[in-house]
Amino acid sequence: MQHRKFGKLDWQASALGFGCMRLPTLGGDRSLIDEVEATRMLHYAIDHGVNYLDTAYPYHGGNSERFVGRALQGGYREKVMLATKLPVRMVERTEDFDRFLDEQLEKLQTDHIDFYLFHGLRAPRWETVCTLGLLDRAERALADGKIRHLGFSFHDTFEMFKQIIDAYEGWTMCQIQYNYMNEKDQAGTSGLEYAASKGLAVVVMEPLLGGKLVDPPPSIQELWDEAKVRRSPAAWAFHWLWNKPQVSVALSGMSAMEQVVENVASASVSGVGSLTEEELDLVARVRSKYAEICPIPCTRCGYCMPCPNGVDIPGNFALLNNAAMYNSYGDARRRYGRMPEGSRASACIQCRECEELCPQDILISEWMPVVHQVLGEGKPYEQCALPL
Repeated sequence: MQHRKFGKLDWQASALGFGCMRLPTLGGDRSLIDEVEATRMLHYAIDHGVNYLDTAYPYHGGNSERFVGRALQGGYREKVMLATKLPVRMVERTEDFDRFLDEQLEKLQTDHIDFYLFHGLRAPRWETVCTLGLLDRAERALADGKIRHLGFSFHDTFEMFKQIIDAYEGWTMCQIQYNYMNEKDQAGTSGLEYAASKGLAVVVMEPLLGGKLVDPPPSIQELWDEAKVRRSPAAWAFHWLWNKPQVSVALSGMSAMEQVVENVASASVSGVGSLTEEELDLVARVRSKYAEICPIPCTRCGYCMPCPNGVDIPGNFALLNNAAMYNSYGDARRRYGRMPEGSRASACIQCRECEELCPQDILISEWMPVVHQVLGEGKPYEQCALPL
């Protein structure tokens, strides 16, 4: 296992971190973890050098932390640095910080948490942190030894990311969504580099875009097959991250033993600067090919918003684009079904006001019925009459 610098700490983290959000389950119930198999996977990873473990209060219906606490018995707790997260969206009062932390310590069967993160920070949740004085509570927990280091996980714009980093000098680390398809999304490359320049360790989540980069369409696989060094699509995604010196850990939410074995093997031959210029160019060509597959040229600039009828135009387009690019129609249909009915594509009345504002000249009113046919009615995309 290769190990990497972790911000300002005198400790090196394994290149691969074990994320405990997608553990194997029983009977299709996300809250019912297959503990025998999950323990076997976790122990294999730790036995092969993985020393960074990530979980959170809501994972697996609240059972991930309980599982981790049991799986780390027998000497395994001492072999890892453990990260979990305060569920900021559930915090209503300042006192909730201590209530959640004490509950998590009990579930994890430990007297301290190595890295305690404010979970999923975006503008409204950061406001909660500031308004309720949760950083002061965290400072007290640090002083008491209940937590060793403080960080946050993030889902918002680079500007918001920079604001959060600059607001508090006590951050040790941050966790961002980042992969070769998300260089400009959320914190992005700019956020990665900014955090590292401030001495923060950067832990990367969604390195495989929720698994979407694992099983590419034939046109993408043909590009990967051109490489002199053969790697799986997952390995390419990980090595692209590990090639960057600012990345401290790449988390993987593994759900099967073969994934653990493959990822551990990849991490063991990883390193900063390990990809050649030719290989980096190949990743860039893969990124461009994915963009070509994208059916709607929406950049999510937001100029079309707000829709007078309440439709989330960029959100609907993003769902269809992701479904088409990554062949993930099932996931897109579930997400579409969870959208408020008034924000779905089906609520479009074809008023065309948005089309006058779109810098990409997208025929929004003609695409909206297609979005609903594919995601709302289950019609195959290939059978839809597409706008010209």
